[in-house]
Order: sequence, then structure tokens, then C-alpha cells
Amino acid sequence: MSTILSFTILGLFTGAAYAIAASGLVLTYTTTRVFNIAHGAFGMVMAFIFWDFSQRQGMPLWLSLVLVLGVVAPGTGWFVQRFVTRGLGDAPVSVSLVVTVGLFVGLIGLAQYLWPPEPRTLPPFLPDQGMEIGGTYVTAHQMITIALSVVVAGLLYLLLNRTRIGTAMRAAVDNPMLLRLFGGRPDRVASLSWAIGISLAALAGILLTPVIGLSYYDLTLLVINAYAAAMLGKLKSLPLTFVGAMGLGILQSFAVAYLPTEGNLAGLRAVVPALFLFVVIIAMPQAQLRIGQVKGIVSAPQPSFPKSLGWGLVLVLGVAVLTAAMSDANLLLVGTAATYAMVMLSLVLLTGYGGHVSLAQFTFAGVGALAYAKLDEPNLYGLLMSALIAALVGALVALPVLRLTGLYLALATLAFGVLMDKLVFQADFAFGYNGTLHAERLSVLGRSFTSTGGYVLVMSVFFVLMAVVLLQLRRGVLGRLLIAMRDSPAACGTLGLDMRWFRVALFGLSAGMAGLAGGLFAGLRGTIGAADFQLFNSLPLLLLAVVCGVTSVTGAALGGVGLMLLPVLQSSRPELAGLVFAILGFGAVALGRDPNGIANLLFGLGHRLDRRFGDRIRTAIPVLPLPRSRADSGEDNAVPLSGLTTIPDPAHDEEVGVHVAARG
Repeated sequence: MSTILSFTILGLFTGAAYAIAASGLVLTYTTTRVFNIAHGAFGMVMAFIFWDFSQRQGMPLWLSLVLVLGVVAPGTGWFVQRFVTRGLGDAPVSVSLVVTVGLFVGLIGLAQYLWPPEPRTLPPFLPDQGMEIGGTYVTAHQMITIALSVVVAGLLYLLLNRTRIGTAMRAAVDNPMLLRLFGGRPDRVASLSWAIGISLAALAGILLTPVIGLSYYDLTLLVINAYAAAMLGKLKSLPLTFVGAMGLGILQSFAVAYLPTEGNLAGLRAVVPALFLFVVIIAMPQAQLRIGQVKGIVSAPQPSFPKSLGWGLVLVLGVAVLTAAMSDANLLLVGTAATYAMVMLSLVLLTGYGGHVSLAQFTFAGVGALAYAKLDEPNLYGLLMSALIAALVGALVALPVLRLTGLYLALATLAFGVLMDKLVFQADFAFGYNGTLHAERLSVLGRSFTSTGGYVLVMSVFFVLMAVVLLQLRRGVLGRLLIAMRDSPAACGTLGLDMRWFRVALFGLSAGMAGLAGGLFAGLRGTIGAADFQLFNSLPLLLLAVVCGVTSVTGAALGGVGLMLLPVLQSSRPELAGLVFAILGFGAVALGRDPNGIANLLFGLGHRLDRRFGDRIRTAIPVLPLPRSRADSGEDNAVPLSGLTTIPDPAHDEEVGVHVAARG
């Protein structure tokens, strides 16, 4: 009986910390409609600042707490809302998710740069005090945490439901224009919400640090468990959020106590919050379409089919030249860049065209790599079967949340990534007892490509083929349907288009593309392990895809090269490793609102150069063909929805709007 009581108290303590963090998350989402993926990362950074104030600089504990919770955290929340997330509540969900994921990665990189890895400890509050309850010793720190969670929940409930400020907070998300007419200030209200939310994340991080230590990843990912509690409250009910957090804490505590520590189910103890999140998402009610808004995105120009083949041939010839001049070590880097670029092509389809975000896309690549190694069929059949298995897994992930959209789909992939990482990739039946699997290199039509240069050339051919097929899909009826569903789901619903099964097929096809890249990657490396496909690897992948341009094949190619160079830069300058991730994360924040990214800047530069010098060059070299008319350029001849205004693109002098298929 005393054992049960001990683990119950431990679960209440953990659940109380989750409840504080989840309450801040619910507050910011309820009042600004922005789901802050970086909520845990903010708590981690504030915990480091509290340690810096109280331990390294020797400030009194109470003063450090006041400075962090009353000055630094609220000021950070105000700054983030004012200059980063302002207006994101009305933007597509994919944009707000990418921006907050950028904050997530950037904050981790910033913490690593400011506080390099070394042992650090933060003592609990009142370490010498406590009391015994039923034979179980309860520390003062645990009692303070539980009491603070109750106080925070009560004060937030009173703030939102019994004060004029709370009424203005709720009105700011329902109808900010009407709030302005009544003399309210929606931006100031949103800043207050973010200030309180970051302060609560800081409080949760400070309370958890004495238990789990000052760890960049453990502290950040542990606070992510609060997402599950927030989902139980449907991101709006504070009482349900509190109950969910306490229940999750107790459930996790008993899982640690009674689940096996060895065997294939050993990882089940670490995935209880992810399972809880996945079950809660499945049980969510039908998502309502947000009517009255069209969120069109000006996409990158689509090249014609001959031009796509021409540039693809140039790329393959360029890689062929590199294979003759590079060492095997450098060729492995080129092959790795090709793998990343192919996975980013799957994000072009899913995020750039479809408007959905996957937070575990590299996990699907891991599924393909694992299937390729297990099938032991190093040929086209084995590669295609690996892609098919990954596609089926992707469809199964999307199938339980068939009724939901946007945020819930992204969080479902996040939960899936955690489950795969802990239950499958780290299990003995997956990568074996030594944690690695051997994979043979691909053979095509009986010809085996054993040399690294030849295999990298084959990978470049696969990238070109995937890119050409993707562009052809974008130019067709399915491509126009994707863009229409991305820009206005409500308009598509009024036209009778069933988006649910189409969304499952989209997820499956995207996962299959990532799985194909994973199979090729396994053959390139020869040996693969669980560390190659960790969940955290998917976040820089998504960010670089957005920074370089998630709506174009060019952006995928640039992103693949950039992601390959990240570990190279980190190994050459280890002291700048954190700074590199900080630049990547905050760069994604800066470019997150423009999914065309760097590639679009290159397109615009080429367009301006053509305007200025193109006529002179064509006059001097008459053999060059004159530019074709727009009707012959291979662009979409789509029919815009009636009454919708197209969006002019100043970089290309074209009009890109919300389109639906003109036939079918």
C-alpha cells in the first residue's frame, strides 16, 4: 500500500508540473489561436536563466525567481508576440507550426551556445523540509509544486471568466475587429496572454529541473508531455486540462513502477505520454471548417515538362562530373544530401502543395530504410516494397485522425515519431542487439552499383525522376485540387469535394516518397541504426525545407545540401554547434511566412536579370529561342473560384490564386 501511495504522490507532482505548463499553452492558444510547439523550449531556456541567476551569479533564490517569472519570461512573451507570432492566428496552420518549430530548434541551439554542455545541478525548494504521509516521505518541493498547480489553475479560470481582461482575451480571438470597435486593443491582449504563457512555461521548467536535471533535450521534450493534457481539454478547457495533466502524471508514474524494464516492451514506459496524446487526438470531435477566409499562398513558378527534364539532365551530368573528381568520403556526403533532398520532396508534396505539416517525416524514411534492410532484396523490387510499406504506415497514421485537420494531424505525427523511436527503432527486433543493420546497395536490372560514385549517380537519377513526377502532378488536375484544398477547405467543402480520404492518400504518398529515400540511404551507408532516424532529426529537416523553399523542387535540392552541411560545420567548429542550430531555427522563423524561401529569391533574381539583360543576349546570339508566351509555358490553366481575388506576385508578374480542377 505504501508503494502505491509513493508512486501516486510522485505522479501528482509530475502531473502538477504538466498542469502548469499545459495551462500556459492553453492560454496562448485560446486567446491567439497559435499552438506554441516551442512552449517546452521556452521553459528550458528560462530554467537555465534561473540557474544562471541563482547558482552562477549567486543571487538570492527569491530574487532569481522574481526576475525570471516577473521580468525575463513576460518580456520574452511580449517580444515573441509583438515581433514573431503577431497575426499567425489568422495564417494557415502550416505557417504557424513552422514558425513555432523554428523557435523550438532556435531556442535549443541558443541554450547550447550560451551554456555549453557541462554538469549542472539546481537544488529543490526547501531541500531540508518535508513531511511523512502514510509511510511515504513527501518533500517540500513536491508539495509546493502541487499547491502551485492548483493556484495557477484557479487564478487562470478567474482571469478568463470573471474579469474584463479575460473577456477581452476571449473576444480577441473570436472577433478582434469588433473588440477594436468597443475600444479594446487585441494586440495588447495577445501580448499579455503570451507573457503569462511563457511565465507559466518558465515556472514548470524551474519546478521540473531539480528532478530531471538541466538537460537541453530532456527538459524540452518532457514539457511536451503537457501537449497531451492540453489536448484532453480540447485546447480551451482549463479544468479538463488540469484533470488530464494529473491523470497523465499518475499514469506515467505507475508505468515506471510496474511495466517491464527489459524486453521489447521496455520502451513502453517512455511512451505513455505519446500514447495518451494519440488516444486523445483520436477521440477529438469532428473538426469544424473555418469559413469566410481564403489563405492563398503565392507559389513558385512551375517549369514546363521539357524544362524540368532539361534541368534534371543537367543535375545528373553535374553529379557524374563530381563522382569522377571526389573521394568516397565526399561522395557519401553528396549521397546524404540527395537523401535529404528526396525526403524534402515529400514535404513539398505534403506541406508546400497540401498545406499539412509532418513533424516526423524522417521517421518515415527510417521505416523505409528498416524495411529495405529487413527484406534483404537489394533491387528495384525491394526498394519499391520499402516505399510501399512506408506509404502504408503513413496512411495508417493519418487514418485515425481522418476527421481532423491541420494541428491535430501534425501532433499525430509527433506522437507517432516518439512511438517509433522508443518502441520500434530502439527495440531488439528492429535493428538487432548491436543497434545496427546491414544493407546491400541497390542493383538495377541485374547491374550492381558497388562503387560509391556509381551509387550516388543512381540516387541523383531517382531524385530527378521523383521531382519530374511531382511537378507533373502539380501541373495536372490533382495538383490544382491540392492547392484548392490548401487555400480554402471550406470552399472545397461547399463544392462537394471529400477531403478526408484524399488527405489520407496524400499522407501515404508523402510517406512513401520518404521511405524510398530511406531505402536508398540504407544502401548508401551499408549499415543503419536507430540513431539515424531520431525524432529530432525531422525538425531541422522541416525547417531547412521551409527556409530553402518548401513549394519548389529547387528548394528541396538546396535544403538537402544545406542539411548535409550542418554536421560538417558542427564537426569543424564544435564551439559553434549551438549557434548553427540557433541561426537555422530563427532563420525559419523569419522566412516561415514565405514558404517559397530562398528558392523564390533566386527565381526573382533570375527574372530581373532576364528583364535587364535577356533581350541583349538574345539579340547578340540569334540562335537562342525567343521566350514563349504564357500559354505555351506549361503553367496551370485553372479556373479560379468565383468571387475570389487572385494574389499578384511582383517577383514573377503572374497571378496565383485559389484554384480548383477545371474538369473531373
